[in-house]
Amino acid sequence: MIESTSLTPIIGAQKISQAKKQIDNAQKIVIITHLSPDGDALGSSLALYHYLLNLGKEVKVVVPNSFPYFLKWMNGTKDIVVNTYIPNVAEAIIKNANLIFCLDFNILKRIGVLGDLVAQSTAEKILVDHHLSPDEVFDTVISYPHISSTSEIIFRLISQMGDFEKISPIIAECIYTGMMTDTGVFTFNSNDPEIFEIISLLIKKGIDRDQIYSNVFNNYSENRFRLLGFTLSQRMKTYPELSSALIYLSKEDQAQFPITKGDTEGFVNYPLSIKNIVFSVFIREDEDMVKVSLRSQGAFPCNEFAEDYFDGGGHLNASGGEFYGKIEDAITLFEKGLEEYADVLKQCE
Repeated sequence: MIESTSLTPIIGAQKISQAKKQIDNAQKIVIITHLSPDGDALGSSLALYHYLLNLGKEVKVVVPNSFPYFLKWMNGTKDIVVNTYIPNVAEAIIKNANLIFCLDFNILKRIGVLGDLVAQSTAEKILVDHHLSPDEVFDTVISYPHISSTSEIIFRLISQMGDFEKISPIIAECIYTGMMTDTGVFTFNSNDPEIFEIISLLIKKGIDRDQIYSNVFNNYSENRFRLLGFTLSQRMKTYPELSSALIYLSKEDQAQFPITKGDTEGFVNYPLSIKNIVFSVFIREDEDMVKVSLRSQGAFPCNEFAEDYFDGGGHLNASGGEFYGKIEDAITLFEKGLEEYADVLKQCE
């Protein structure tokens, strides 16, 4: 069993032994997570970062691009190397690494231009993730799609390696942040009772759940709320006969509001509060693509919808994708998908 807990040891003994050996043999370690890092990506990465630092390792967290301001309070964010800001530094760090941890993504394209660097690296590679169908480029794969978040898997990994006592309050805070944000504050993908046992253990480590919630969700800008009001009043469309809703924002829409990265985080969830809506999609025009966020309730597989129409994927109730073209065409494709998923949607009413 996991040291000092009664949690099920989901990670196989062979993988634990292999990961521990790889960590012991490495001195320069890099942690990489996906494009547009969210709370789970940063929470899991920073938790592992602090754990490895405490082991005396030389560790860097490298991310493809920037992350939302409401996550920058987390301990260690100032030390993160953002590739779009200093690509030469990011490249050098990856090339010099002898162990690379890949967190919260399943395929290398999810890390953008960093994918080629990781693929070319001779360093050992460990994947820690909870998405379906991982790439075959990793030496060690610690992937469990039924687990709520990558941060939860990091907790289990550290604990199963016999280092539960090395989980400091800072590490616990990062883990909790990732778990909280990737489950919508424990409103989906969170029916496993062991999630709440882990929360109890993290509280005993000294985290302040109320303060963490406030740091993330009571830290938005005024402009975010003005944009949200505009989006819900002017850019929301419902499909009552299909229990679905769409919100969308063009570049021109967003230009009306002086927003920063992360200001549209969570918008996709709002239509799910409407009675009888089980599927919500947010289509947003970005600089070089159209971003698509999908959320659902109950049994509707928004991950399958994302894969079928937007080259994406994710979890049953929370997924993402992308579209290269005009936002109008992305909306048309979404509506085509609704019609093709009509029978599934009607079964989920």
